[in-house]
Amino acid sequence: MVLREQDKHFLASLYAAVAVIFAWKGLWDGVYVLPYVSEMISESALPFVFLSLGLAMLTFSGLIFKEFDPLGSIQKATSRMLHSIQISSKKHKFSIKYYDKSRKKQVTIKANQIKKIEKGTIIIKHPDRREEVFIPTHRVTEVLYEGKRYWRL
Repeated sequence: MVLREQDKHFLASLYAAVAVIFAWKGLWDGVYVLPYVSEMISESALPFVFLSLGLAMLTFSGLIFKEFDPLGSIQKATSRMLHSIQISSKKHKFSIKYYDKSRKKQVTIKANQIKKIEKGTIIIKHPDRREEVFIPTHRVTEVLYEGKRYWRL
């Protein structure tokens, strides 16, 4: 079974969140031992103070926005996949499926039609006409190798 790129990103984010929570738990259990901290704040409010402090620290550090970015890592993974196909010696065996917004359907192209990939766009040479076609990488939904699913979003 091949995991979708979105599933991989979700599991990695979940793992990071659990790791941060466990680290906080260990750090804040150590803070209870400090003499002045536990005396200044009432026992019932202490967990909420530390939770707020931890969330503020994560927000200011940018970790929350970096780790839980719903589209950033997925687009990077799509670009990495397309670049690895482009430099592959078996490029002719790969096909790329993307959603064509104007035709409102999935379109499959051969990977050896790719002229270059730059800044979130695949540039292909149109098979019938002498023009370039620009396909945004966020529209790529699946990569096939010899007709079988190799990668999917």
